Amino acid sequence: MPEIVPIADQAALRRATARHLVDDVLAWWLANAPDDRHGGVFTCWSNDGSRLLSRDKYTWSQGRWVWLMARLARAGRLGLVEMDPAAGLGRARRTAILLRDHALLPDGSTAYLLAQDGTPKPPAPAEDLHTSVFADLFVALGFAALAAESGDGEWGDLAERLLASAAGRIAAGTARTEPYPIRSGFRGFSLPMILVGVGAEVLDATGSRAAADIVLGAVREIEADFVSGDDVAEMVPASAADADTLLARHRTPGHVLEACWFLLQAGQSLRRRGIAAGFRLFDAGTLADIALRTAALGWDEDFGGLLRYADRDGGAPRGRRTGDRYEDLVVDTWDTKLWWPHAEALYTLALLHLETGRQDLAAWHDRLAAYTYRVFPAGPGGEWVQIRDRAGAPLDKTVALPVKDPFHIARALLLTIERLASPAQRSPE
Repeated sequence: MPEIVPIADQAALRRATARHLVDDVLAWWLANAPDDRHGGVFTCWSNDGSRLLSRDKYTWSQGRWVWLMARLARAGRLGLVEMDPAAGLGRARRTAILLRDHALLPDGSTAYLLAQDGTPKPPAPAEDLHTSVFADLFVALGFAALAAESGDGEWGDLAERLLASAAGRIAAGTARTEPYPIRSGFRGFSLPMILVGVGAEVLDATGSRAAADIVLGAVREIEADFVSGDDVAEMVPASAADADTLLARHRTPGHVLEACWFLLQAGQSLRRRGIAAGFRLFDAGTLADIALRTAALGWDEDFGGLLRYADRDGGAPRGRRTGDRYEDLVVDTWDTKLWWPHAEALYTLALLHLETGRQDLAAWHDRLAAYTYRVFPAGPGGEWVQIRDRAGAPLDKTVALPVKDPFHIARALLLTIERLASPAQRSPE
């Protein structure tokens, strides 16, 4: 089990986080998963990481791998982690070339799935090559990180184009959202949320005013339509008659906690460029209130950890059913414990504590860290067993994509290390 360090001891927490990232999480991925022949990373592993089930490559995950390798190259260059910057940047570039040459489609979207050599393939018989705007945006995220670290403007241009195309389809209501299509008559928080997160990264990489405007529009939508006080809805119905549905009532604690740091980062990115950013959702204190309410809503008082879904009033999701297949997922898996909400929540709670000095955030961070590091890590030299049942036992079940995700854990650990570093080390120059 990794060392559990209270956030009050920032130096020790930084060291322990770096050890876990380098010696365990990255050690497993770099020993087992890169495809240095074709570019990219193999992610179709069993939950325990013992078996590679397929050499197919979901572009969703490949774009994330580009981001991770590029940012690790930066961290190695700045001395934040023990990582060969050239090796990281090389893997990022090879994966980006794989995506550029094979995944980008003529209509401005991306193929959802590639064979090992990059040949696009439909995710299921009779399906289109493109099935998810999230794949487009994760590819844009990776290209932006590569542009920022390499200085190669081609990747920034591609990131801008993908972001603009995705944002346009989202605004027009034509964006596809597999693996969880949003029911007609509802709007999903996940769409403006990801535009904030990816848009801020594209803005940081390119200085694009178009990217800034996409971020501002997405934050405006979130603040107007999804947030009420410190409550954040996952889906908003067009008709008040659907307010009693499970879709309208359910909450996704992991999404909200992840979005809190997206919003804080976006506000800071905009302000650095002198762009007016007056939304209350850019305020660390407001985000702290939302994060605390969400952590309490999602916390499992019986077993510890964060529930995958909860009702807006707490407990198991409830409400009138509409027959949507996403409802089945919510009802069947609401009490599972997944890697990504815990990783994202740890970073958010740490970040907001460091920004505000609030001790209630520190207490929640330490509580969650004790649970997370007791339950998820696979052991020395291993990653996490990412999918758990309510009691914390490994669960052999597909979540979203049939992959072992290379992103949320490593990203949260890396961002924590960056935030705990000195201001001079955090500077990219």
